[in-house]
Amino acid sequence: MVGSSDPAWIVDHIILDSLLFTRVLPPESHRVLDVGSGAGVPGVPLKIVLSGVAFTLLEARAKRISFLSTVVRELTLRDCEVLHARLETVAMNRPGHFDAVVMRCAGDPSSLQASTLRLLRPGGVVIASGPPRRRESPGGHWREIDGPLGRRQFWIAQQT
Repeated sequence: MVGSSDPAWIVDHIILDSLLFTRVLPPESHRVLDVGSGAGVPGVPLKIVLSGVAFTLLEARAKRISFLSTVVRELTLRDCEVLHARLETVAMNRPGHFDAVVMRCAGDPSSLQASTLRLLRPGGVVIASGPPRRRESPGGHWREIDGPLGRRQFWIAQQT
């Protein structure tokens, strides 16, 4: 589900890349939504290191929900909800519920901006990384973070 079974590749490209979100995630983030969680990236590595933060792993595909549920159970991750739904549905049902929304390689972040901003409390942030190339996206700004594999681009939008 992540592109390689090589342990070194997984550490560099999945785990360490996911942990770069900690450099842009505001410290007052207590409830975080991972949109398009898929294989649990970046949500699961973030939940492991940010144990006091409640995470919701959002995924629309049933096969991946089964995987995510197993990961959360096997790692005994507390305050980690696995949610089988579409982003638009969650945005209607939980407006203002989250302090931050994170997503990795979920497509053009500005196309999801309306739904993700609706989910945030005032002052909350949307943080997206990938695809690898920076694209112009209105409504947010880009920030570069140095990581173990070079610079990584993050798109950040804030709820007012």
